[in-house]
Amino acid sequence: MYQFSGKLKMLAIVLMAVGLLGTGYSFLSAPKTLEEAKEILAKQDAHHGGHDAKADHAEEEHAEEAKVEKHEEEVTTEEHVADSIATHTEEVAHNSEQEHSDEVTENTQAQDSSAVHVAEDTHEEAAADEANETTTEAHTEVAEAHGEDHGDAHAEHALHQMENRPWSALYVALLFSLGITLLVLAFYASQRVAQSGWSVVLFRVMEAITSNLHYVSILMLVFLIATAMHMNHLFTWMGEGVVDPTSPNYDAIVDGKKWYLNTPGWLMRSIFYLVVWNAYTFIIRRNSIKQDNGDLKLHKKNYNISVIFLFFFMITESMASWDWIMTIDPHWFSTLFGWYVLATFLVSALTVIAMVTIYLRSKGVLPLVNDSHIHDLAKFMFGFSVFWTYLWFAQFMLIWYADMPEETTYFLLRFNEYKVPFLAMVVMNFVFPILLLINSDFKSMPWFVILGGVVILAGHYIDLFVMVMPGTVGGQWGFGIGEVSGLLFFVGLFIFATFSAFAKANPVPKGNPYLHESETYHYYNIEHRGEDSNHH
Repeated sequence: MYQFSGKLKMLAIVLMAVGLLGTGYSFLSAPKTLEEAKEILAKQDAHHGGHDAKADHAEEEHAEEAKVEKHEEEVTTEEHVADSIATHTEEVAHNSEQEHSDEVTENTQAQDSSAVHVAEDTHEEAAADEANETTTEAHTEVAEAHGEDHGDAHAEHALHQMENRPWSALYVALLFSLGITLLVLAFYASQRVAQSGWSVVLFRVMEAITSNLHYVSILMLVFLIATAMHMNHLFTWMGEGVVDPTSPNYDAIVDGKKWYLNTPGWLMRSIFYLVVWNAYTFIIRRNSIKQDNGDLKLHKKNYNISVIFLFFFMITESMASWDWIMTIDPHWFSTLFGWYVLATFLVSALTVIAMVTIYLRSKGVLPLVNDSHIHDLAKFMFGFSVFWTYLWFAQFMLIWYADMPEETTYFLLRFNEYKVPFLAMVVMNFVFPILLLINSDFKSMPWFVILGGVVILAGHYIDLFVMVMPGTVGGQWGFGIGEVSGLLFFVGLFIFATFSAFAKANPVPKGNPYLHESETYHYYNIEHRGEDSNHH
């Protein structure tokens, strides 16, 4: 029997404690007022716009220099014109005095008349200028008021996103933990239905991992209830007046989906999913331990229950993907989305099974597990990494090729605001596993599988991060205390739940009729590694 060591238990408790403290800090440090949001936006602009500010300053200096040069040219021109006018006036006056004294009188009268007209014109021009200045000032005030309104609206929108960030960070970590545990359960059920022989020695590992489902389901239920009570604003379709035609927040698209997208229905469906999954987990774990006495009726019963569960799982997993992730962007949908989320969590689940198995095997508590079992787990990791890539490319390619605005907006936001994680996850989830695990010999090397597993888990966490964050926090995303704390808490919870459960049952499912086949299972290339295959 396995003993859950005090050091490992303490590590799990410390991780959960640190995670809770960090999550609490992220909630407390989130901005609460519009002024705080404006300060943060100003700092972001100053940080990201340093180069642009320098360029703008240089342009301003250049413009000032141009103005000075233009002013000097105008002054010089005015002086030249004034001198010419003065000289011409003196000549005219001198000639008039000598030759045309009578005409001077007439000219004087004419000038007086012209002066009157000029004065009138000048008065009219001054009045027009004054009216123009008044109009300009009015336009300026309107523009400034409009700019202030626009700035306040932008800051208010950013404030909502900043308030969503700690909720979103916690939600991503919660979904990742729940999704991995659920897909371990689904893979375990598939092995029972397929009556696979090779994986029987791994059953107790998978059962122990699925015990984490009870804990995360409770936390998920609390989170969903808090969301339904509008304690966060992750789902815009839950907003006030969204389906009310008389409201300024009215959304015709969401209104057309209200038969499905409504809070009571959403919450009831979510509770149904969690109940079905947890019921199967509880029943199959209890029956599996009872089967250690060799009762074949229990084996047949577990088979039938697993068939029923897989039927419900394929429906509920897709619907949960829509309800919990896809409806974050309620104007967008993809018929591939349920499969895509399934592939993300399945690769991660297989990776976790392999890593936990390797750890327990190193402690000597899985004596029947050999390199061939590790090799097969790594093959699944490799194969479903390719499957995930196929689904990712199929979804992206079809939307890109169709180029329909209502579809491309999903990827446009992610490629513009989340370019680095968006592209990084493709490398981490496809290129790296392919290069690392394509070699058959590497698949049976525990340290190689662990190395590949760490990258795969990080890549699929980023994948889920990119699914959730753009629709909840937009451009106000980052990877800070809230995100790290959420991960630490659920890693600690996973360690505590998994190894506590593993210590409560025999590591070997003795009553399974396929145990001997699993015990003697060997992959040919591993069994005869280093030998000439022609001699066998």
